Parts: sequence; structure tokens; C-alpha cells
Amino acid sequence: MSAHAPSFCFEPRHPLRLAVLISGGGTTLDNLIAKIKAAELDARIERVVSSNPAATGLRFAHQAEIPTTAVERRAFDDTAAYSQAVFDVCRAARVDLVVMGGFLKHLLIPADFENRVVNIHPALIPAFAGKGFYGHRVHEAVLDAGARVSGCTVHFVDNVYDHGPIILQRTVPVLDDDTPDRLAARVFAAECVAYPEALRLIAAGKVTIEAGRVRIG
Repeated sequence: MSAHAPSFCFEPRHPLRLAVLISGGGTTLDNLIAKIKAAELDARIERVVSSNPAATGLRFAHQAEIPTTAVERRAFDDTAAYSQAVFDVCRAARVDLVVMGGFLKHLLIPADFENRVVNIHPALIPAFAGKGFYGHRVHEAVLDAGARVSGCTVHFVDNVYDHGPIILQRTVPVLDDDTPDRLAARVFAAECVAYPEALRLIAAGKVTIEAGRVRIG
């Protein structure tokens, strides 16, 4: 293989078949369902997998008549067994891509799903990222640090928290009178645009990974 050949290229998919992983409120799932319904994203959500059988976000899947599966971490001895169970559901649904939408459990990515799992983080990776940085903890840390900008990052998932090749980032200002709630709302508005945009790029076959970095085009 040529030294300049891409190490990975996602082939075009129309529609892009998705599994969406959630743990809580499902706001990201709700946004993706709305974008698909509005014909702004050529995708089909084949399965929603929740780490919590009582996750309130499951209502969005039920309303959209999307099949759901709950896979609880406590039912498995270790992360490897848990990961196997989650990805077995995704394999059975024959999805092209696994989309994390507020999924709070650590997963090990199997070989057949390498470069086929994406996540969105509510900050500009590598800042304010890693184990323990989720939800309002991220926005509180941004404000405590006195950062002047924040935003969101869509990235491929590897076996390290909030790590893996970055697909795209969007920034938002941090205002002097911000609270974690206000900043979170502004960041989430950016997420609602950024995540579908990243998925459209993947579906169109415009995403390649070279030496651990994403190239768009």
C-alpha cells in the first residue's frame, strides 16, 4: 500500500444505518430523529441501546417506533463482556455506524467496529476531557478555568475516554455572566448542528483517517 494511502476511508452509505447509545435524557437522540424526519440527514436509526432501562430518553425512540435494547453494566463481570454485549446488539441490527449520545459507560471497541463508533463531547478536546468530564462537570470546569471559548467536538471513539480522531469542532463564546446551565445550553445548540453535519460527511464518504487524523474531502 502506498505511504500516502488513507489508513481508513468510510464508504458512502445512503441511508446511513445507525445504532444510537444513550444513558439518560436522550436529547442527542431526539435531535437526530428530528433531523432525519426533516430530511436533513440521510440516515436510519435501526436500534437504540441504553445502559439504563429507565432512561427517559427511551421515550423518543418509542415515539419514533425505533427498537430499543437495554444493556446494564451491572449484569456483566467486566468491561470486555459488557462491550461484547453492546456490540452484539449493534451487529444484529446490521448498522454502519454506532453513535454515542450521552452514553456514560466505558466500552472497548472491537476490531470490526474500529472507526465505526462516534461520540460528541461538550468541550474542545483535548481540553476538559477524559474520565469524569461529562455533563455539567465539563461546563463547571470551563467556567472555573476562566476559559473564553468552549464548544463541542465530534470524534471517532477508541479505547480511551474522549479520545480518538477528531472529525469536527464548533466553538461558542464563554460570557462573563455565564452559569453552567447557560453555557450548557449554548454548547448543546452547537452540538445539534455539529453532530448531524459530521454524520452527513461520513455518509457521503468524505471522511478518511490518515495517521490518526481525519481528512475531509
